[in-house]
Amino acid sequence: MDRMDQLTRYPQRGGDRRLLDEILDEGVVAVLSTVADGLPWSIPIAYARVGERIVLHGSTGAGALRHVAAGAPATVTVTHLDALVVADTAFDHSMNYRSAVLRGVLEPVTVDGTELLDAFTDALLPGRSGELRAHTRKELAATTVLTLPITEDNWIAKARTGGASSSEGGWSGVLPLRKGYARIEPTPGQDLPVPASVRAAVDGGRAEDRRAYAS
Repeated sequence: MDRMDQLTRYPQRGGDRRLLDEILDEGVVAVLSTVADGLPWSIPIAYARVGERIVLHGSTGAGALRHVAAGAPATVTVTHLDALVVADTAFDHSMNYRSAVLRGVLEPVTVDGTELLDAFTDALLPGRSGELRAHTRKELAATTVLTLPITEDNWIAKARTGGASSSEGGWSGVLPLRKGYARIEPTPGQDLPVPASVRAAVDGGRAEDRRAYAS
């Protein structure tokens, strides 16, 4: 496999492992892509980084997961749009972004996946697994857990920052995107205290907490 960290266009946008972890830890949804019967197949899917692995899970009946679990090569792609770059010409408008692509063969978890599922939950919402009941055997039996190892040569991370690449003297600038949860909306009719993990997610600090759980 050729190294994925060698960019042929805008090589200065290539990033190191620190950038890769940042992108993965701040994300929630990835695009899982593979090929089946000679045609591309892509699905959005929740993921988490747990140490040196990407963890995916879903129903045992999900066709795409069954396909990659059987050994089909796949890619996992994560993208963050950080800002719209406004230029004074249409051609020079751009976006500030961070993106990561990992490729390889996903590995089914053949032993009890409880530990990885708890780590997955905590990566999405730090501390949540400790507030929940244990998984049931029925739930575990209905769930496929897959991991993609992060190796030295199976990923590429990119980022664009800054303003417009050129100017003809007109107005230009950057419009950063706001991120974060807006509010808490409890299920109507319930009168229960809000869990600490949910309060913390809305109050901020989620990305740092996720990196702590992923390490």
